[in-house]
This record gives sequence, structure tokens and C-alpha cells, in this order.
Amino acid sequence: MQQERPDKERYKDAADAHEETAVLKFTSTDQRYPDKRSADERRTDFDEIYAPFSLEQGEAQAERCSQCGVPFCQSGCPLHNDIPDWLMLVAEGRLQEAYERSSATSAMPEVCGRICPQDRLCEGACVIEQSGHGAVTIGSVETFITETAWENGWVKPIRPARKTGLSVGIVGSGPAGLSAAERLAQQGHEVTIYERQDRAGGLLIYGIPNFKLDKSVVERRTQRLEEGGVVFKLNFEVGRDASLTDLRARHDAVYVAAGAYAARALTCPGGGGRGLVPALDYLTASNKAGFGDESAQGGRLNASGKRVLVIGGGDTAMDCVRTAIRQGADSVACLYRRDRVNMPGSAREVVHAEEEGAMFDWLSAPAAILGDAETASGVRIQKMTLGAPDASGRRRPVAMPGQEEDRQADMVIAALGFEPENFPQTLGAEGLELNPRGAIRVTDRSRTSLPGVYAGGDAVRGASLVVWAVKDGLDAAETIHADLMAGARKAQAQPIAEPAE
Repeated sequence: MQQERPDKERYKDAADAHEETAVLKFTSTDQRYPDKRSADERRTDFDEIYAPFSLEQGEAQAERCSQCGVPFCQSGCPLHNDIPDWLMLVAEGRLQEAYERSSATSAMPEVCGRICPQDRLCEGACVIEQSGHGAVTIGSVETFITETAWENGWVKPIRPARKTGLSVGIVGSGPAGLSAAERLAQQGHEVTIYERQDRAGGLLIYGIPNFKLDKSVVERRTQRLEEGGVVFKLNFEVGRDASLTDLRARHDAVYVAAGAYAARALTCPGGGGRGLVPALDYLTASNKAGFGDESAQGGRLNASGKRVLVIGGGDTAMDCVRTAIRQGADSVACLYRRDRVNMPGSAREVVHAEEEGAMFDWLSAPAAILGDAETASGVRIQKMTLGAPDASGRRRPVAMPGQEEDRQADMVIAALGFEPENFPQTLGAEGLELNPRGAIRVTDRSRTSLPGVYAGGDAVRGASLVVWAVKDGLDAAETIHADLMAGARKAQAQPIAEPAE
């Protein structure tokens, strides 16, 4: 039997076969996403639902790019990734160069490729999507590029050209904290990340299910940072184990990337009862069970055999719906107060959930949580209609008098989104200014009201997308590095005082 040639030789041959740029094939090549496992199979495990692109599939989809004069896909990406350039490089078989271009503007392209709502960002802005030919599958190609890079050893260790001798403390190990840590370590600073959970990764580890983002994808990123000298202090809660003021005295700069984990409360009767299951508690327990934590594998936070109602319309609600299905719930339904068109979450996630057996009750708002203070036994549903647009531009839901119904359930999950915590109090940071939404107030260069303290991600934006957190981390690292270097130069320029006679 003839042996398959090593990957590096295969990619070299692919590049040689593409001496001329092979793009503009969107009229002859159909849009294609990676092969998706069947819904019946997906319901039985927490594995990622998509298979990776093969070399041929990745190249064929990259060849569909029109290389338009104004790359709206790039402007539709918060990171302003050089999407047309790395699509062209993939089409030419120059995958290592494509990875170098892709990673130049993103600290975790294979994560964004998996979980970004591309239909609302780069792919939604794609010119050939607007022409009716179907967008280039940018996210899938982005994932393919970086997975290929990991397989072939193109993802290099962090080896700064020089050490600065300056240190930065980072509060939180989510996407903003990890992105800032990577850039600061590359610039030669000593970086310590303080994480209150027992594993690094923040939302990426405990807030997002495996079927969207396998934990090994995050763990190899944190391992690379550790190998590059970044120190992780796990089970370390800033505000309990040390205050932000303590960290500021310990480091030359501190970056707050603590996320937004305070759940928005239901305002209907019973909405504040303990019988409701908070979405993040539920997802964290499921992810911990996936790591083999026996204490998280049963009980109140497991949907097995239960009738489940999920309240909310964002991606967190979809994560809860699809997790409950995999845990073996008897039935799973999602209640959302607007219609499908006005749902804030990814349209693809809704399709995936429907394929897997979830039911959706559109224009349905909770009028009351049924049951007692300890146990939710269902939801009184108020039917809604859509009125005039609100401040967000979406049509405002309006209650329809007399149209209510009671729905019984064994588990009611509240997935209404998240708000920043009271950071001056929780972090022990007197003088840390907040904006009117309760998030940390920063300048356009990530600086807070406290000297030497910076912030970004959901702690500043409120609950937002992972890609925005990555951007904030990279932007903050640039500012922190510039400020530290300016401070070091100023200190060196200070004349040495003569000893007193």
C-alpha cells in the first residue's frame, strides 16, 4: 500500500499547483460549510457538530472569494482581519502564509472561527452574499487555517526578543485576558493572570458548551501561554484573596478583564425565587461534568428526564436549550418575547436547536413563574405582539390582553443575559469609575480612572461577543506596552540626585 505523503509535502504541492490565483469561483462553486453530523448523532454527545474542512474543501471555499475592491467582510469584522488576503493565500495553497496573516490580527482565530456569529458580521457583509450566491464561509475557512497550523507546527512558542523586567497583572482569563496576555508576553513583559475558577479560560471554558467549542482548543492556548512564561493563579478571587489595590502595588500595570457575570433578573412574580436555574450556573455545571467533576453530574442542574423551559433569545439561551437536549431532557422549549426575525442570537444556532428537537414559542413572555420559593413548576406565558421599534431598532413586544396560558415544567432556566458586577466593591477598587450602565468607564485607549489600571472586554462593554473581547485585549496590550515603555524611558532620563554633603 502506498503511504500518504507527510502533510508539509502535501501543502507544498498544493501551493505549486496554484501558480495563478484561483478566486472568483462563486458562480461555479456552491457555498459549503463543513460536514455537519446528523441531529440524531449530535443529541447523544457533546462533541463539536462540524467536521473539519479537508484541504480540498478549504481551498474550494476560499476560491469563491470575489476579492472585491471594498472588502466589506473586513469592515464587518471587529478585528478588521485581512480576510480577502488570507482567503487568496488559501486559494493559492499558501496555508502557512495564510495562518501568519490571520494570526497577525487575532490572538485566537480558531476560536472566533467556531463561535463568532459570522452571519451577523463578516459573512453577513460579504458582497457575494448580497448578490444572492451565498457568502464565502469565512469562519469555517478561518478555523481550517489555524487547525492546519497547529497540526503542522506553524504555531510558534512565545519567545520575546528581549525581557523588559516589567510586570502586568491580569484579572480574568477569558478571551480579553488571554489575548492581552499573549501580546504582552510577546513584548517581553512578565504576565500573571488571576482567575477565580479552577481552570483558565473563563467563559470559553465554563460558559460555552463543548459542541460549539471543544475545551482542548482553549487548553492548548492556555498551555502555550504557560510555556511562554505567563503565570496562572487559579482559584484566586480578586477582592477576596487580594484587592485590586494590592495587585497594583505588586505589578507595574493591571488589566481588568473580569467579564460580566451578574445575571439579569426576571421582573415577573416569582422571577426572583430560588426555583429558577440561572443559565451560567447550569452551563458551568454541565461543563464541569464534562471534565469529570462528579459533584456536577446530577441533581438540580441536570436536565435528564425533565420538562425544560428556557427563557431568553440570545446565544446563551441556545446553549442551554441544546445542552438540555444532550442531557436527556424529556422535552425542551424556548420562550422568547419577540419573533424569530428579531431574536438577538445567531440564526444558525436556532436552526441547530430545531434540528436537535427543541421547540420555540415565539412572542411569549413570562408573566409569572409558577411554584414555590424553592421549586419552579412552570411558567405563566403572556402572548405578545410587536409594536413600534424601541431604542435598539427592534420592534417592541407588547402584551396581548387576555392571552395567557400556564405551561408546566420540571426545570425553568433563566437566560436573559448578563451585566457587569459592582467592580469597585467586588474587586476592592475604591475610585474605579463606572459608566451609566454599571460597567467600568475607560478612555478610548483602555485606561480607567485609576493610574496604571486598564480594562476591557465584557467588564467594559457589558455582555458582548468573544471577538470584541479579543479586540479589547489586543488594544489594551498595545496601550499598556506603550505606557510602560514611556514610563521606563522617563525613569531612565531622570538625573541621579547628588548625595547631600
